[in-house]
Amino acid sequence: MSELDSRIPNNVGLSHDRRLQRALLRWQPAFLDWWREMGPEGFQGDEVLLRTAVSVEPSGWSHFDFVRMPEYRWGIFLAPPEADRRIGFGDFAGEPVWRAVPGEFRTDLRRLIVTQGDTEPASVEQQRRLGRTAPSLYDLRNLFQVNVEEGRHLWAMVYLLHAHFGRDGREEADALLERTSGDVDRPRILQAFNEPCDDWLNFYMFTMFTDRDGKYQLMALAESAFDPLSRTTRFMLTEEAFHMSVGETGVGRIVQRTADLMAAGDDHPEENGAFDLGLLQRHINFWFAASLDLFGSEISSNAARYFASGLKGRAREKRRTDHAALDGVYRMLVADSGSLREREVPLRNAMNEVLRDDYIRDCERGVARWNRILDQAGIGERLRLPNRRFHRRIGVHADHRFDPDGNLIGEAEWEERRADWLPTEADRDVVRSRMVRVTEPGKMAHWIAAPRRGVHGRPLDYEYVRLS
Repeated sequence: MSELDSRIPNNVGLSHDRRLQRALLRWQPAFLDWWREMGPEGFQGDEVLLRTAVSVEPSGWSHFDFVRMPEYRWGIFLAPPEADRRIGFGDFAGEPVWRAVPGEFRTDLRRLIVTQGDTEPASVEQQRRLGRTAPSLYDLRNLFQVNVEEGRHLWAMVYLLHAHFGRDGREEADALLERTSGDVDRPRILQAFNEPCDDWLNFYMFTMFTDRDGKYQLMALAESAFDPLSRTTRFMLTEEAFHMSVGETGVGRIVQRTADLMAAGDDHPEENGAFDLGLLQRHINFWFAASLDLFGSEISSNAARYFASGLKGRAREKRRTDHAALDGVYRMLVADSGSLREREVPLRNAMNEVLRDDYIRDCERGVARWNRILDQAGIGERLRLPNRRFHRRIGVHADHRFDPDGNLIGEAEWEERRADWLPTEADRDVVRSRMVRVTEPGKMAHWIAAPRRGVHGRPLDYEYVRLS
């Protein structure tokens, strides 16, 4: 029997490491119990057209077929090794990459892997009830595809913990199934993964902004001197691209529906079941700010240590010229004595902010595509990202109030204007009132436009989920 046909499909030679194989097979039932309890609610017995990873070859890494989600073939896949790969940055630049965990970096590496791993089941938990109000079978299928791939990404991190961290790793892998998104006593590690995501507007915003943070975290870890982590995250990025596209195109389809109504002379699209641009802007403000927090503090000794030791680099490190980052500085504006002042920070201590810069530019491109929809419809209004200082709860801006333009404001003005800038309870009521499930193939909820094409060559009116 090939490794791909085994109980845990893999390309890591699991059958040749019986001890590791037994450990993962013991973890598998706990994962399946978690999936049945915390995975998509009410659809475990339905057949879904899903993409399953079967290889790491770009020419044919996935297979499409109808699958019941508890029977999905979650596997362990690492990108192919690079011959004579060298460490690309930090104090060990130029040395051979590590195949095993160096003892002095064991704690930091485990922390990075656990934090990344914790985000994967968290998002499944956040989204578990969304199927009840899916705007179409097409969207329902895409939700489930995101969910099962987050499950596979959890398997990727659990493999690293079991394979390289002994008893500590096994205990951490167990704990990944014991925390729960939003739980008062045992919440997920990062706050954005404890926020409610119980309607489709928030789901699209989450996959646009929060999954995009995931892209940049994975890109930074893909540079790691610990080669198994690098190879794991490089393959995860192949699947992560789909998650971001679900969010970006989902919001784009919402903008398209609103723009179509406005272009037809409807000045109040919300009265006809769509979402007005102000409500969309407030949701952009919330999820963009929450996702910015995921990068960590602007000035970080942990980030400096991770870079120096080669554990976590910058995205696309090979494109940069200074791989040591010892002499450079990063200039940022911070609140000081009631005003914004420029501060110079040693570049290594600003690595979170460097990664955040790349993320913001990527998000700006997505918002620009939404604005082209408005432009093509002859609508003068525009959506935008708030300033990076707005509504931050982690880092140097967390103890101050800023408006969406990044201006420092007082507490009184913040309280007076926050309903203009962030989703209100009335907004949430409006969104919830629109969430009506549509199950007829090819039909869409009234608040969202149809996508341009179906999944993997299928037509839009294909039965992507066979509901029982």
